[in-house]
Amino acid sequence: MGAIVVTGGTGTLGRHVTERLRAAGREVRVVSRHSTPYAVDLRDGKGLDAALAGATTVVHCATTPTGGDERAARRLIDAAGRAGVTQLVYISIVGVDRVPLGYYRTKLAVERLVEHSGLGWTILRTTQFHDLVVRLLEGAARLPVLPVPAGVPDQPVEVREVAERLAELALAGPAGRVPDMGGPEVRTLEDLARAYLRAAGRRRRVVPVRLWGRAYRAYHEGGHLAPGRAVGTGTFEDHLARRFSGRVGA
Repeated sequence: MGAIVVTGGTGTLGRHVTERLRAAGREVRVVSRHSTPYAVDLRDGKGLDAALAGATTVVHCATTPTGGDERAARRLIDAAGRAGVTQLVYISIVGVDRVPLGYYRTKLAVERLVEHSGLGWTILRTTQFHDLVVRLLEGAARLPVLPVPAGVPDQPVEVREVAERLAELALAGPAGRVPDMGGPEVRTLEDLARAYLRAAGRRRRVVPVRLWGRAYRAYHEGGHLAPGRAVGTGTFEDHLARRFSGRVGA
């Protein structure tokens, strides 16, 4: 069996994918800008050929909302073709074809690159991770009140469960676009914000703010949700309990 390369393997998702693949007995090469011995910046591709030499599968977790994902994907696909990689597994986001947000458009463009890469491929779309929701709420809670977009639902999913699914897909072989993966509950952002405040022991008034624009309307209508694929089991409170040492509801 050839090695499995995980791009973004030191990140929130990639490190869990790496752990699960190694637990399954596979050789895993972690590719990121600061990992050793495979320190690679996908935007310029230096060192990428060496990282992919002899590999059979790539799990592409590396991403940034600041731009460059398409260029990085093209470099990765070209290098994977030269190396004889037989499967490229890509993690995407539920709603990239429904929510008119710049980052979502980029993720959809990368999906198309993967689909037309000439490689065997697998694409999994998931809803937002619990970690991301908490980071956004922590940032908003720096204000005297905690503002959230009014009337917007969310369906956060546990990153460890996504990692488990990605590892399964990487070990199983090319499967094309697989069913979406969503968290167990669809809840309002106001509700999630109050749960966060309870767990963190913080006092803020949650203030729903009505916004405008096509992206807000798409979120308001649930374009980023997968209620028919609520296959995750870890709830937001489960995540908060781990993060804040069981202080949920205190």
